Amino acid sequence: MNAFSAEMIKLRRSQAWAVVVLLPLIIAGVGTFNTIASGAELAEGWRTLWLRTVVFWGLFPLALGVAVLASLVWKSEHRGGNWNALMSGPVPSARIVIAKTAVVATLTAAMNIVMLAAVVVLGKVVFSLDGTLPSELLATGALIVVGSLPVAALHTALSMAVRSFAVPIAIALVGAGMSVFLLTAEVTGAIFVLPYALATRATQLTSGTFGDSGSPTTGAALSVLTATALLTVSVVASAGRALDRKDIHVQ
Repeated sequence: MNAFSAEMIKLRRSQAWAVVVLLPLIIAGVGTFNTIASGAELAEGWRTLWLRTVVFWGLFPLALGVAVLASLVWKSEHRGGNWNALMSGPVPSARIVIAKTAVVATLTAAMNIVMLAAVVVLGKVVFSLDGTLPSELLATGALIVVGSLPVAALHTALSMAVRSFAVPIAIALVGAGMSVFLLTAEVTGAIFVLPYALATRATQLTSGTFGDSGSPTTGAALSVLTATALLTVSVVASAGRALDRKDIHVQ
């Protein structure tokens, strides 16, 4: 059995699956409730619904969700003698980090997909919008899944290094807030430095917010993909080296 499969088996009864499903549904529900309560029409149909759900999702709930997932994935390793068993086992540090990152990334992708599915269902069932989600928004949804990878990698590393469940979540809240500030100021280069900014930027594509043109562009998509590759590789490599230097915990 490979390391990834072993990690997924550990999550069979984990609360992580509740986070994957419930968090995006709650955020989508809040956006829908606010729209109905205000009596405002969806002036631009799917685009307006996207703005009130997915764009808000990218401001801070997405980062918080990933932080919670990573903390849950590492929770068992920080209990009792599990850390010592992990460090004294035959699996190399790099493989452990890659497997944990892959698990967090898989859960994050599933969470984003639930969010997109919720938007589609709400658009058809609650608001009776014509047609289905426009192709450019579907493409943006795919970029959100990809652009969230560095956040998954970063929080895998943070939850590996910090035994506290809450500290990485607090870091995610601060990081998301900083990212919103930088993107609002149109400091687009932040996506190559801050994983949170990259994830947020991905959710804003084609929305016309944060300096976005409102139209899909090849350049914007390539910048997200390039930043994803650079940040993910650098974070995973750094985490692998850090785990190599870790030792057992004295009980």
